[in-house]
Amino acid sequence: MNKGYFISIEGGEGAGKTTIVDKIERQLKKDGLDVLRTREPGGIKIAEKIREVILDVSHTEMDERTEALLYAAARRQHLVEKVLPALNEGKVVICDRFIDSSLAYQGYAREIGFDEVLDINEFAIEGYFPDITLYFDVDPAIGLARIAADEKRELNRLDKERLDFHQKVKKGYDKVKDKYPTRIKTINANQSVEHVFQEAMTTINEIESIRTLKEMT
Repeated sequence: MNKGYFISIEGGEGAGKTTIVDKIERQLKKDGLDVLRTREPGGIKIAEKIREVILDVSHTEMDERTEALLYAAARRQHLVEKVLPALNEGKVVICDRFIDSSLAYQGYAREIGFDEVLDINEFAIEGYFPDITLYFDVDPAIGLARIAADEKRELNRLDKERLDFHQKVKKGYDKVKDKYPTRIKTINANQSVEHVFQEAMTTINEIESIRTLKEMT
C-alpha cells in the first residue's frame, strides 16, 4: 500500500490546469507536505520523448490508435519510474493528466471506443488509479478563447482541433465522471483563477489522507 497520496488533474484545453496546479503545489508545500509535481505525457526522459512525437503539430497523419498506444506507453513508464517510487516515499503526487485524459480524448472524442482505451490503460497502470481526480470543467468555447488570448502558450496538435472535437472531449469527461463518481471531483473552471483555486483547495483539504499527512509533518 502506498504511503503517499496520488492526485491527478484533468480538464479540456484552456481549463487553466497549469496555472491552478502552480498555486496548489505552492500551497501544499507551504502546509508542510512533500509534493512531487509531474505531467503526462512526460515527467521522465522516455515519456517526454513520446510527448514530442504525440504533440508535434506536423504529425497530422498520426492514426488514432497509434496516438492512444503512445499515451499508454508513456503513462506506463512514467508510473513505474516516477509516480510509484514517490508514493512509496510518502509524497503527495500531483499529476497533470492521467488515464482519464485517454478515455475522454482517444476513447470518446476520437471514437476509438471508451472500453477499448480503458483496457489498454488498465494493462499499462495495473490498477494504480489516482486516489482523487480534480476535473476542471470548462466550456470548450471559453477554453479555446483563453488559448487564443495567451500569446505565450505554445500551440500543440490538440489545440488545433475544431470546437466540435473539444465539445466531444467534454462529453467524454462526462462519461468518465459517470464511471468513477467517487474518485472524480468536478471544479467549475469557468470562474476566475482565484475562485477555481479556492474551490480546488477546499476539495483537497477535505481529504482525510491529506489531513493525516499534514499532521505527520
